[in-house]
Amino acid sequence: MPPSIPTDSPRPATGIWGQIHTERAALAADLAGLGEGQWAIRSLCDRFTVREVLAHMTAGASLTPVRWMAGVIRCRFHFDRQVALRLAEQMGAAPDETLARFRRVITSTTKPPLPRVAMLGETVVHAEDIRRPLGIERDYPVDTLTALATYYQGSDLPVLSKRRAAGLRLTATDGPFAAGDGPRVSGTTLALVMAMAGRAPYCDQLDGEGVTTLRERQAMA
Repeated sequence: MPPSIPTDSPRPATGIWGQIHTERAALAADLAGLGEGQWAIRSLCDRFTVREVLAHMTAGASLTPVRWMAGVIRCRFHFDRQVALRLAEQMGAAPDETLARFRRVITSTTKPPLPRVAMLGETVVHAEDIRRPLGIERDYPVDTLTALATYYQGSDLPVLSKRRAAGLRLTATDGPFAAGDGPRVSGTTLALVMAMAGRAPYCDQLDGEGVTTLRERQAMA
């Protein structure tokens, strides 16, 4: 039976945290039956396998601001080294352990020094980094994606989404999201979110005279 959201507290989280917990639980359920070879498939994060991205998500849900800063100092402000360090801490000995560790943080409200909506972005984007190479599709709640698209269009934390979207009119075809001025880019809210996050394959799902510009900006780092 697929795992459900743990109910340790008397009142389940609502708002952004509730959305994050829902998406974590849905991802854990999708990954429950993976074979060993599937865990080793390359994710949309070019450096990482599916299993490594999941460990990275567990790390993000386990780091307080104090632990995050201690790691940054330990790694001498080399942020990629900090990511690799925390990922290794959460990998475990085998894929089953990696997934078990992720399940334990489904309802976590621990986070690095990021806004809650940025953590929602980390959850949705990395879930797609995992799902798409595995051929798994999710029908995300449109309100979750709309909140994330709105944030990404106006912020460069933690990815350069605002810079990618600058000077473009983004319009969702499956929800209320619409923002910006300039050449039009239209498509599903998910495709817009992922393109703003720098996931180039999702540009193929977008239409409009602004798509070429958005595609050219995918390599921004």
